[in-house]
Amino acid sequence: MYQPYPSSGQPAEPLRPPAPAPVLTAVKLMYAGAAVSTVFLIVSLAMAIGDIGAIARGRWLGHSLTAAQLSHQRPLVITLVIAFGLAVIALWLWMARATSQGKNWARILSTVLFGLATLGLAGSHSVAQVFFAVLIWLTGLAAVWLLWLPASSVFFKPSGFMRAGQGT
Repeated sequence: MYQPYPSSGQPAEPLRPPAPAPVLTAVKLMYAGAAVSTVFLIVSLAMAIGDIGAIARGRWLGHSLTAAQLSHQRPLVITLVIAFGLAVIALWLWMARATSQGKNWARILSTVLFGLATLGLAGSHSVAQVFFAVLIWLTGLAAVWLLWLPASSVFFKPSGFMRAGQGT
């Protein structure tokens, strides 16, 4: 038997067809979601670090605080903003990569994460938070919608999947 390249001992994985246009667009939207989330992280940090108006009023995140309390809580809030922001960006990038590889679990997890983002819309307070939350939500909505189109669904089926009556 002729083998042009040495075998690694593992069976060759069947080649997946190229991603259809809706999947490619969904992946681009996921990268855009990561970019918007990055901008939102920067804006959130600026608000957490330098919200002078809230300091002057003694209010922060809807709570009345003394200057000492505000000063004491700020490092924790900044740390949480950074951690949460980086986690969201990482999720967008991870889902984009896994989706582009045709992983069906990524399509399902993206839908679940979109559902969580929908719940998160209720927690937005400032104009900037509402703006970015809606922009990110719309990006997720478009990506999830594209991932569940019939043309996309074929891409996510296992490579060995055959419908009854096909291939005979």
